[in-house]
Amino acid sequence: MKAFTVSELNHHVAELIKGDKSLQHIWLKGEISNFKAHTSGHLYFSLKDTGGVIKAVMFRGMVSRLRFRPENGMTVLVSAGVTVYEAGGVYQLTVWDMLPEGAGAVQQQLEERKERLRKAGLFEESSKRPLPANPRTVGVVTSPTGAALQDILQIIGRRCPSVRVKVFPVQVQGAAAPASITAGLRFAATQDCDVLILGRGGGAAEDLDAFNAENVAYAVYDCPVPVISAVGHETDFTIADAVADRRAPTPSAAAELAVPDTAHLHEQLRIAERGLRASYEASLQRRLQQLNGLDQRLGQCRPDHRIRLQQEECRRLTMRLEKSMQLLLARKLSAYQTMQEKLSQLDPLRVLQRGYAAVYHENGKLLSSVGETKPGELLKVRLSDGSLQVKVDAINEL
Repeated sequence: MKAFTVSELNHHVAELIKGDKSLQHIWLKGEISNFKAHTSGHLYFSLKDTGGVIKAVMFRGMVSRLRFRPENGMTVLVSAGVTVYEAGGVYQLTVWDMLPEGAGAVQQQLEERKERLRKAGLFEESSKRPLPANPRTVGVVTSPTGAALQDILQIIGRRCPSVRVKVFPVQVQGAAAPASITAGLRFAATQDCDVLILGRGGGAAEDLDAFNAENVAYAVYDCPVPVISAVGHETDFTIADAVADRRAPTPSAAAELAVPDTAHLHEQLRIAERGLRASYEASLQRRLQQLNGLDQRLGQCRPDHRIRLQQEECRRLTMRLEKSMQLLLARKLSAYQTMQEKLSQLDPLRVLQRGYAAVYHENGKLLSSVGETKPGELLKVRLSDGSLQVKVDAINEL
């Protein structure tokens, strides 16, 4: 049998509690004891009744939303989840919201209303519409005397002066406020607005009750024009915020969501213009290079260009031919002179110039032996500078 370590057991219990969905979001009523506000901003305390006690912690981010100061002995209603502090081996509450005694019934009604609207599909993200990027007319459904309206008008005028703003005055507080807001939304939806801002400035929780009304929720949901909800301060969150197409933390933020910043758009246009210009110039340069290449190719195909090229080629070949003929003639002349020199050396006349003579018969036949003549025959003797006619008197053989 395996034995748990202490840390393993604490972790196992923590996982069991974490897996129980019914313990992750509960409402619990009890009396505050052992209250301590830590310098970090967190609140540490216990909740007790006549039969038990449980430790609780509320972290700084949640504490900032409280509209009252908790104290020892105060009976409160908390929204929390059950967690385990494994290092200490104790289970505790992590508190998200806290209401003083007496507010519990109101809060319970609000939670039941939220659950009813959630089941009806009013909070579904799939039903929310995108806001127009460049609206021409913005409708503002709010109190005509509140500071929220002035903030909205100022910011829209600064960010996008060309946008028209239509104000639809409604009551935002009191018993008649839900009906006034509902009528204002329905009327604004018929006035050619591209987007609507529904909101008011900050106030106590009860001052915002009109925006938690069920008929207001349905008016926002059924509105054919996209709605931006901006109710109270950033920490306030109403049913109208959950149903609207977009929720803004403040009316000023709603104005920023509703219209573009024209100065930023102009800068983007300038950047885009520079990019387009650079792209155009690069494209033009490439086209010019292509055109020059085509022009060169076209020029090479023109008849006069081809004739000029062929003429140049003829002149080049003619020059090569002339040069080759000159070289060939020079080689032939040199060979001729060499042969002439050789022939000159073999010329009998050159032998005669050294004192020799050639003897011929009268018929011109060369006499090469004394046996070819006889005494009394007339012979012709050729010398280097002339000839003699002689008669053979005697023949002497060697």
